[in-house]
Amino acid sequence: MIDPNLSGVVSTEKRQIAAQWWARRLGKSGERQENLVGYLFIAPWLIGFFAFTLIPVLASLYLAFTDYDVLTTPIWVGWANFQRMFFTDPRFWKAVEATFKFVFIAVPLRLVFAMAVAMLLNTWRKGVGIYRAVYYAPSVVGGSVAVAVMWRQIFGSEGVVNALTSLFGIPPTIWLGNPQTAIWTLIILAVWQFGSPMLIFLAGLRQIPTELYEAAEIDGADAWSKFFRITLPMLSPIILFNLVMQTISGFMVFTQAFIVTSGGPLDTTLFYSLYLYTRAFSDFQMGYASAMAWFLLLIVAFFTALVFKSSSTWVFYETKEGV
Repeated sequence: MIDPNLSGVVSTEKRQIAAQWWARRLGKSGERQENLVGYLFIAPWLIGFFAFTLIPVLASLYLAFTDYDVLTTPIWVGWANFQRMFFTDPRFWKAVEATFKFVFIAVPLRLVFAMAVAMLLNTWRKGVGIYRAVYYAPSVVGGSVAVAVMWRQIFGSEGVVNALTSLFGIPPTIWLGNPQTAIWTLIILAVWQFGSPMLIFLAGLRQIPTELYEAAEIDGADAWSKFFRITLPMLSPIILFNLVMQTISGFMVFTQAFIVTSGGPLDTTLFYSLYLYTRAFSDFQMGYASAMAWFLLLIVAFFTALVFKSSSTWVFYETKEGV
């Protein structure tokens, strides 16, 4: 005979085990449903990533080692495209030179100008929001074809610049047709589009505690001391971010040179992306253009890594004691 009390205990334990088993099963089922819903929500992004990013990138890596003219089957040539690029294509090195000159001049000037304007606009005075919108406007339409066409007209032989210089008795200058001045018109255009880094600098300036400036004033620090000892160190992470983003953008500049100068005169404004586009879609040398694209990726990766490597010596982060 089984003790009735013991039978009740066993039945209770069985019910608890069964309840736990069903809870785990239902929990796993609910977790699978939640995961499925999550995957459905990100499915458009995943499809776009694989279809328009990952697969084209892998295809370009393969094409970089082929002779491909879009119309026929790719022919494997190994390192021939890279050998041609480095040793037998003089226009390639002109494109590299023009691009480096543009990046190393335009990017620092744009950042300096953006920081200066951000500091001027870092105030709560009435109407300052209008000025911020006005200064940011060129960046909104900065990469458009319309702005490039306007810039070409401004620096044309009968443009606004020559009209202004003629008021001072200066003879007209062929800005876009002179190898010495053509690239500077594009650099000025790049500096004019300073709105995006300006807003980022402005946001960074708003995060600097005012107590630091008040303490510096009590100690008798002048404006330059406050700028170099407070503003720049506190703003250095923002400078790092803007420097990286603007450097990457500078290496990929295309529209301005394509519309304003078409790479001329004498290839002085033949930027890397423009030459890559010419090889790919004008000369139909897609394999060679793919090799150029991968080399550009290495260049951008190298300079980005260099900036991050050097950041340990000039970027300062605010730390909290006791954390």
